[in-house]
Amino acid sequence: MVLVTGGTGLVGAHLLLHLIENGENVRAIYRNQNKIQKTKAVFELYKKGNLFEKINWLEADILDIPSLEIAFIDIEYVYHCAALISFDPKDEDALRKTNIEGTANMVNFSIAKGIKKFCFVSSIAALGDLAPHETYITEETDWNPEKPHSDYAISKYGAEMEVWRGLQEGLDVIIINPGVILGPIPKTKIHEQGSGEIYQKVANGLSFYALGSTGFITVNDVVKTAYELMKSDIKNERFTLIAENIVFRDLLNTIADTLQVKRPHIHAKPLLMNFLWIGDLIFSTLFFQKRRLTKASYSKNLYANEKIKTALGTVFLDVHQYIKDVSKL
Repeated sequence: MVLVTGGTGLVGAHLLLHLIENGENVRAIYRNQNKIQKTKAVFELYKKGNLFEKINWLEADILDIPSLEIAFIDIEYVYHCAALISFDPKDEDALRKTNIEGTANMVNFSIAKGIKKFCFVSSIAALGDLAPHETYITEETDWNPEKPHSDYAISKYGAEMEVWRGLQEGLDVIIINPGVILGPIPKTKIHEQGSGEIYQKVANGLSFYALGSTGFITVNDVVKTAYELMKSDIKNERFTLIAENIVFRDLLNTIADTLQVKRPHIHAKPLLMNFLWIGDLIFSTLFFQKRRLTKASYSKNLYANEKIKTALGTVFLDVHQYIKDVSKL
């Protein structure tokens, strides 16, 4: 049996569907009964609602040891997708606890229970920092602790250290580092997971664009690649998963055109972004709201995906075409 954490999130829900479509016997853990409806909505979006009932749901928490004891009964393979995603400095402690301690718990149980293979869904945020002579960030790029990193990036890097510790203690592992993951365009509030927020902001008339860039990938490619890696003989490796490096303005334009709304038209230069970022900080502090802006939108990191292409012969979906196609779901 396969165990999936984070099964009510964007990646986890799509992974559950992919696993069941491929005949796997799957158990998924949840903390909140109501959030299971998000996963059911994903299945129904793809007209696969009948497969949802094949999931073995179990209430458990990666921070609750007794519940994990039950969750690991009869498990052979683990996909650890659960994580807290936040770029709000107020969430520093929660990020470290959920992402690092939670992963440590999953690794410890996997070692104790003799799990055959463990897949950890990390992030490109946990990859290294470019040296002056480098152009592309790869799996081998060194992490520089002297450079600034978000609390989220630090927590995912710390989580990876727990997975590598598991390797040293005899656990076969795979780490994947996806870029920004794009899923279906939300039709209702219940579908708004992960990238759904990007679509919603553009639909609501987002005015600003940035000329920074980063790596993007579709959720379909993330789960498909994770599954292929777990079924292969490949082990004890990490893989950067991006389909392509895209300028934020170009992505926002594609979304706007697909949704038939006005394109963002004001260039948010670094100076303006700093002003908006400070304003967001003040607003969130005064009104106890979550931070809504990060400085990532004007960074220009480029990521290489040659390793996964060589390992599996992977051909990724075109991100711009994917956005157009999922608008028809």
